[in-house]
Amino acid sequence: MLPVIVLVVLVLIIFWPRAGLWAIWRRYLEDRGRHQAEDALKHLHTYAWRGGIATLDSLAGALRLSSRAAVHLAARLESQGLLHSTAEGLRLTPAGEQLALQVIRAHRLWERYLADEARMPLAAIHAEAERREHDHAAEALRALDAALGYPATDPHGDPIPTAQGQLARTEARPITEWPLHTPARIVHLEDEPAVIFAQIAAQGLRLGQVVRVIESDPRRLVLSDGEQAHRLAPVVAGNIFVAPDATPARPGRLKPLTALPAGRTAIVSALDENLQGFTRRRLLDLGLTPGTSITAELPSLFGDPVAYRVRGALIALRKDQAEHILITPNGN
Repeated sequence: MLPVIVLVVLVLIIFWPRAGLWAIWRRYLEDRGRHQAEDALKHLHTYAWRGGIATLDSLAGALRLSSRAAVHLAARLESQGLLHSTAEGLRLTPAGEQLALQVIRAHRLWERYLADEARMPLAAIHAEAERREHDHAAEALRALDAALGYPATDPHGDPIPTAQGQLARTEARPITEWPLHTPARIVHLEDEPAVIFAQIAAQGLRLGQVVRVIESDPRRLVLSDGEQAHRLAPVVAGNIFVAPDATPARPGRLKPLTALPAGRTAIVSALDENLQGFTRRRLLDLGLTPGTSITAELPSLFGDPVAYRVRGALIALRKDQAEHILITPNGN
C-alpha cells in the first residue's frame, strides 16, 4: 500500500496542474523562449537605429547562440510576423518594431528608477534592468512612467520611448571627434560594454556635465570639467557622446544647497533639471518650491545627511539630493 501512496504523491508533485514540476518547467521554457525572442528584437532595433542591418552572425554573437540556434530563432520570429530576412540581413516588421520598443521602454524606465530611487550604482543598473524589462505590461509601465515624472531619457542619456511608440533622436557625436578647447555637454554615456562604462563612471563623468578636450593623441584623451582633468584611453572616450553646450549660464549668485553653511538662510530658486523622478516630486511635496526660505540647521554625526528647516519643519536631505537644489545665498 505504501509504494502506491508514494507513487501517487510523486505523480501529483510532477503533474499537478499549474503547480507541479512539469508545469513549472514548461513555464520556465516558455519564459526563456519569450525573453530570447525579445532580446533578438532589441538587437535588430539597435542595429536599425544606428543605421545598420543586423545579420544572423550579429544575432548569434549578441545572444551567445550557435549559428544553428540563431537560424532557428530567426525562422521562429519570421513565422510570427516579427521580422523578415533579406539578402542584406534581418529587418523588423512593424509588429516586431512595436514589441521591441515596448521592451526598450521598460528597460529604460527601470534604469531611471534603479538609478534615481533605488540608488544603485550606474555601473550595475543595466544588468538589473535587463532582468526586469521582460515584464512590460502597458498599464504597469504607464504607472511607473507617471510615478517617475515622465522622464525623457534614461540615466545614460538614451531617449525613453513613449507609450505610443515614439522615440526621439538626440544629435550627438563621440568626444573623440570633438575639437580641442571647445565646451561640450555630455548627452549620452554608452553603457556597453560594461567594463568600459565602469571606467567612465569611475572617472566621475556624468550626463549634463560640461567638459573640454584639452589634450588628444592616439594614446590618451584628456578632458577638463573646470575643476579636474580626466585621462581616458581613446577606446573608452569613444563611448562618451557630446553636443554643443547650449544651456544658459547659471546666474553668478545661484549655488547648490550644499554650499549653504550651518546656521545660514537662503531662498530656493529652482530644482536642477537633471533631478527627475520620485526624488523631484518628493522635494516639491516637502515644500522646496521657488521662493521658499530654507535654513541649514545641523549635519548628522558623519556630515551626511544635513537637517534643514523648511516652512517650520525640520527635514533631512542627503548631499546627493541637496546638490540639485539651487539657492540664492543670504536670503537675497
